[in-house]
Amino acid sequence: MQKTHGVATAVGCIAIFLWGILALLSKQAANFPPFQLLAMCFSIAFIFMLLKWLILGQSISVLFRQPPLAWIIGTLGLFLYHACYFIALEKAPVLEVSLIAYMWPLLIVLLSALLPGENLYLKHIVGALISLVGCWILLGGAQSNFNSDYLSGYLFAAACAIIWSCYSVASRFVKQVPTDAVGLFCALCALLGWLCHFYFESTYIPDNSSQWLAVLGLGLGPLGLAFFAWDYGIKQGNIQLLGVLSYATPLISTAMLIAFTDIQASSSIYLACGTIVLGALIASLQWSDLLQKVSALKSGFNTN
Repeated sequence: MQKTHGVATAVGCIAIFLWGILALLSKQAANFPPFQLLAMCFSIAFIFMLLKWLILGQSISVLFRQPPLAWIIGTLGLFLYHACYFIALEKAPVLEVSLIAYMWPLLIVLLSALLPGENLYLKHIVGALISLVGCWILLGGAQSNFNSDYLSGYLFAAACAIIWSCYSVASRFVKQVPTDAVGLFCALCALLGWLCHFYFESTYIPDNSSQWLAVLGLGLGPLGLAFFAWDYGIKQGNIQLLGVLSYATPLISTAMLIAFTDIQASSSIYLACGTIVLGALIASLQWSDLLQKVSALKSGFNTN
């Protein structure tokens, strides 16, 4: 059981890495309207899972037999988060939107205490807060320029944090639902996305292949495989630790942008990275075991 718990946590970390490349791919696909981009990516995720089911001979009809609560949590959680995120980016600067939206890891750590069989320890709170400070430094720190003109964008970003943390924690109440069912949730999200796109937006057709490749990458990775890895991780793994480790996403995202764009590294970035890692270590360490080892080592020295 403990081994499965650890493996599930490791699988959840795959989602954290994939979300780290979201900004880089999104930059390449920036010309697509929000709902069109959302609909295309969720369609790709569903098609990917559909091919998997057909190749392995899995019964799709069985996957449809999920409790209504699972459909509500899965579909609304995935769709509303990304809809609010894209709308927020239209109404406010990306720096402030990211800073507010990235409150969700801290909310996951805190809300997880409400789950049956889960315990919230001081190390989780301290680690989450330290990592949050690192995230704040990474996303601009005191240089962030909050402006009341962007209030609606800030509110949508705050909704992102609340929606994703509630989605992640509430998924534990339907942990019996197989991860493959997320493919069906993606199908519904794609349908909702297309409906919103045709009603609110004009279709954009790019004239170069790089934008299409970016959409494909998003649909297979950050808005595809990441959802399945995260679903398995939060249902079967250490949800508090995954919440804290999620602060690595802006760290990975920044590293990718530095490596593949003209963004330059700075001392504040290095400070933020160190702070985020410190918070994750504090939250993940088994302090009782560590203290026992230190005590045993100390006793050994005294004996000698």
